[in-house]
Amino acid sequence: MSLSAIADTEIFESSESRVRSYSRSWPVVFDRAVGSTVFDESGRGYLDFFAGAGALNYGHNNPILKDVLIRYLAEDRIVHSLDMFTTARREFLQTFSDAILTPRDLDYRVVFPGPGGANAVEAALKLARKVTGRESVINFTNAFHGMTLGALSVTGNSLKRSGAGVPLVHATPMPYDDYFNQDYSDFFYLERLLSDSGSGLNLPAAVIVETVQGEGGINAARADWLRGLADLCRRHGILLIVDDVQMGCGRTGGFFSFEEAGIVPDMVCLSKSISGSGLPMALTLVRPELDIWEPGEHNGTFRGIAPAFMTAADAIRTYWQDDALEASTIAKGARVEGRFNALVSSHDDAGLVAKGRGLARGLQFRDGETAEAVCRAAFERGLLMETSGPSGEVMKILPALTITDEELDRGLDIIDASIADVLAA
Repeated sequence: MSLSAIADTEIFESSESRVRSYSRSWPVVFDRAVGSTVFDESGRGYLDFFAGAGALNYGHNNPILKDVLIRYLAEDRIVHSLDMFTTARREFLQTFSDAILTPRDLDYRVVFPGPGGANAVEAALKLARKVTGRESVINFTNAFHGMTLGALSVTGNSLKRSGAGVPLVHATPMPYDDYFNQDYSDFFYLERLLSDSGSGLNLPAAVIVETVQGEGGINAARADWLRGLADLCRRHGILLIVDDVQMGCGRTGGFFSFEEAGIVPDMVCLSKSISGSGLPMALTLVRPELDIWEPGEHNGTFRGIAPAFMTAADAIRTYWQDDALEASTIAKGARVEGRFNALVSSHDDAGLVAKGRGLARGLQFRDGETAEAVCRAAFERGLLMETSGPSGEVMKILPALTITDEELDRGLDIIDASIADVLAA
């Protein structure tokens, strides 16, 4: 009997919109989750290499953060606060400044734009246009920045863009790193357009970039490419926005994914794992001189979720007072890279390509059907992971940074077996 036949899913089928997606790949009803394991209602455990699409860098129901949350709620502390001053907001801001920004010599004002990553992106785009007085934004091929109209306008995926229902304007896509397989020098096209008065490209307000494109297929930009992009923006007076919604909070090693390149963006978008506990929270970090908002000019009802501030502060205190987690993430990422490279070699006729940085990793197949079949075979063996890329051709893993070596190896063994079965079929 199939897993979908066992699960009671009638209410979802009859009541919920067809727009749902993950439940189509994992047709069971989940009930509990601890660390890197998710349990369905029958009690079967699934090893989680998905981590809430990167929202659970410290695992499900992390006991340290769970304790903070339970105590906060039990004491009747304030939960909803808009942008009012609260002790929870103060504790987060002070901790974030002391443990994250100051040690990295970063000077940013913190905007709380709303509960999700798209809110952080919308705030950055809006402020960049306000500061510069320009409309155009440069984005990149295969980028993903969110599902609201502004964020969609700088997103590359045609399926997601088609859902907008209106023209998506004031954004110009440019080739991401290695889009042309290094046949051309970095930024030759963008530099020429910016320098040529006859190109028809208006001087942009900003460039928005992911250092590793998660939804776009685990495309990792080289540090030199990111430094070149930062230099180009500086020379032309263009603001640089780094979307660190999925790759921030330690996913690639350092707290910010741009640290390896040694660049300092004008704005940074954070969400997903910033709360540490899976609670909704987002930040847009802006250089102080760019903070020209009028009071109330950008706001949102859920920009002050105090329990998220508390778990975010404690996640930082727990995991970012030293470099232990960063070193562990880099080491585990290298472990995955080695296993993926071995898979590429052992299936040399299958056209596999290993991709990624840190614990954002992927294996690219020749087509989306094969990648999906591998993920489906892994699910049957008790492993959760998803596909990404323009045609879903990349098998993507985002395990919790706190995953144990045993869990990591067990999941990689499942991937090995799943690929072998699918390619042998």
